[in-house]
Amino acid sequence: MMQRLSTRLASSASVLLSRTTPSSVQETLPSSFVKWALMGSVRTSRFATGFSPLEAKPLNSIMDVERAQHKSPEDLASIWDDVMFLLLYHLGRGHIGVSMKAKLYRLLEQRAADCQYFVIPLWRGSGYTTMFSQVKMPYMIFTGLEDYKAQGTQASPYLTVTHYTEFAESKDLVLVRGDVVFTSKLNDDEAKWLLETTQSFYLNDARYRLVERFNKQTRDFEFKDVLHALDMPAL
Repeated sequence: MMQRLSTRLASSASVLLSRTTPSSVQETLPSSFVKWALMGSVRTSRFATGFSPLEAKPLNSIMDVERAQHKSPEDLASIWDDVMFLLLYHLGRGHIGVSMKAKLYRLLEQRAADCQYFVIPLWRGSGYTTMFSQVKMPYMIFTGLEDYKAQGTQASPYLTVTHYTEFAESKDLVLVRGDVVFTSKLNDDEAKWLLETTQSFYLNDARYRLVERFNKQTRDFEFKDVLHALDMPAL
């Protein structure tokens, strides 16, 4: 089993690029986005009104995009899983990766353009912590609701998510990378659940109505409806 895993990782590693220097992986985000710094560090924290994700690493700094173009969608998704495994192995916890169909990404992009904000309860022990999210594709950013209430646009993110669309047209596949900024506040399993649950509220029609209500009909929004949708008890 270990031999098969080693062979698989060796094959996946062939599409990875060697580590680059920080200056070579910097990417200029659209002018409406404010740079924070390189992935894994925080310089400033303008949130919500001035959306500012950590500066994302371009996909070609993580993997050989040209060589990956020759892989099947299934192989590419598997390679992406292995890329995230290698990141965890070399850099430690704080990184998650998933993939999604391009059709679902476009629906998520369309709905997020109309409704950027939402709140998600993250269950812990005998209660939950409420997370505040902002979705401005291809980025997502999450912080604690209490942090946002206390610090407003200066609240630091717990988790940032980048969607890579380089293979959307050719492979019908979008690669998704999440980086936990503060591993003391959010672990990898929680980050993955938070990402997948947020996606579900934008992609499921019934759940999306709650997102619309939160953004457009705030007075009618009831947090207990979110708890009900997630089968969580109202405390």
